[in-house]
Amino acid sequence: MTIRSRIVAGLAAPVMLAGVTAGIAFAQEAGGAASRNSGGTRLYNTAKIKLMSGKPIIGATVYSPDPAMYCAMANSGFDFTWIEMQHSPLTFQEVARMIYACRGSSATPFIRVPDATESQIQKATDIGALGIIVPTVDTVEKAENAVKWAKYPPVGRRSMGAGPYRELWGNDYRQTINDNMMVVIMIETPLGVANAKEIAAVPGIDVIFAASGDLGNFSGHKQGDPEYEALVKQIHDVVLAKGLKLGGPLNWRTREGYSFFQGPGEAQLINAGAKVALGQIPSSGHAMGSADLAH
Repeated sequence: MTIRSRIVAGLAAPVMLAGVTAGIAFAQEAGGAASRNSGGTRLYNTAKIKLMSGKPIIGATVYSPDPAMYCAMANSGFDFTWIEMQHSPLTFQEVARMIYACRGSSATPFIRVPDATESQIQKATDIGALGIIVPTVDTVEKAENAVKWAKYPPVGRRSMGAGPYRELWGNDYRQTINDNMMVVIMIETPLGVANAKEIAAVPGIDVIFAASGDLGNFSGHKQGDPEYEALVKQIHDVVLAKGLKLGGPLNWRTREGYSFFQGPGEAQLINAGAKVALGQIPSSGHAMGSADLAH
């Protein structure tokens, strides 16, 4: 067995530690009978279907350009993949190859783009992402741009061009994608918190994510400090009052109101899997620890 094969094989065990294997069953259930919304539109974003039904969803964070690694994560029980293009050197060509190589996987592909620009969101959607995650949203204008470039007219201003999206999601992609696309907005700064109410009022946003790491980075306070927790509470209260879904890192899954979670990346999963393989921790335990922290 090659080194790559050993690494990829080791990813399956730690996923069970995170308690997310229900994602596979849900995806199979959703795929067994075509889901449609009240308007009759075909729904295939299984992560969005599950989240909007009131259940929590968890995503594995992807930094590696290796399609084999990606497929191992996308078929291990996570609800979605959080493909990290803000804090990694991943290219759109690499990500397109990964998503296409693993078409039909149980995890829905989401991409965190570096910014809410037409160019970046256009490429992310054209290569097949069904979720767009936009970081550091401080203003209503940036939130509006996220929706505008992620969705086709009449809802947005996305241009219709070439891409593998039809092969991935069907010939009716143009007619169905606006209802299947998810837009996730990250609030990461005190300025974003101050504008949270107005940001949450932007039509087309599905999730607002409280970015635990950068809230500390930009505010100068750490988790547990009254000033930090006041910022988190303000996001929490605004998002839930607006009827949107609230996101955070996986180690916030015990906090009230959260249902969209960023999970660990390849390095943490491999580390946990190695410990299981070596018998250092029980396979049914949760061994992610501080690695669950999102940013």
